[in-house]
Amino acid sequence: MMMTPPPFARPKGALNVLAALLESRTGQQIAANREWRIETALKPLIREHGLETLDELVGQILRKPDLADQVVDSLLNGESSFFRDAAVLETIAEAVDQMRRENLNRRIRIWSAGCSIGQEPLSLAMLFTERDEKTKAVSPEIVATDVSETALGRARSGRYSQFEIQRGLPVRRMMRWFDTVGNDWVAKSELVRQISFRKMNLVADPLPIGRFDVILCRNVLLYLSPALRRLVLDRLAEVARPGALLVLGAGETVIGQTEAFRPSPRYRGLYEPVGATQPAFSAVK
Repeated sequence: MMMTPPPFARPKGALNVLAALLESRTGQQIAANREWRIETALKPLIREHGLETLDELVGQILRKPDLADQVVDSLLNGESSFFRDAAVLETIAEAVDQMRRENLNRRIRIWSAGCSIGQEPLSLAMLFTERDEKTKAVSPEIVATDVSETALGRARSGRYSQFEIQRGLPVRRMMRWFDTVGNDWVAKSELVRQISFRKMNLVADPLPIGRFDVILCRNVLLYLSPALRRLVLDRLAEVARPGALLVLGAGETVIGQTEAFRPSPRYRGLYEPVGATQPAFSAVK
């Protein structure tokens, strides 16, 4: 009597090919115990191309190389929300205020690395615009990068569904910074214009020009091998100013990953480049 194979037994080769494709393009890895996410993430794409299995999808990739881009975009974890970890963003705002007091003639620069569909940099733009209206300060320059051109297209459009807009945004901010277009909400152009969106692979592509005062790289390292985590952190240190701040996700740390950053003695939960010049103040946030 023929036994029914366990889940994923038949397409294991396809799973390996797709996981390897993601890793080669982005450096991100899918753990063996999370291989179920491949089929879940690719189901819409399989249906869109009139296919039925992962094996068929792999066969199509071999014949249509441009399909590989769609596969990688589908496999990337783009989970995000507006004002995610709001307390962390408030700490960043306090730190930026202090940086401004210490550098009166320099515009602060912020890099949102792995910005997905744009909620993080838009949240920063809203936060600083609202604060700077009161203080008359010059808002920081915000650079936002992601490996996915599809995600960046969404970010540049500033267009979000009702579900996406309600995650983290109170009605007051929704009404001020977004317009309704059909069933969607679209960020006002004055907000989107404050952000420079660029495609970038953190592992392999050239770093942004110049140096930054704040670098946010939240929930990106989780998906990289230890070697690539060290590589990315060392690269981030190359463009961090002395006294800059690195912001990682709640489940991430630099400890044991790199010697280029250390826990910040001033802002709990954030990190500073090693060798940073310590400002005169020493308040712990």
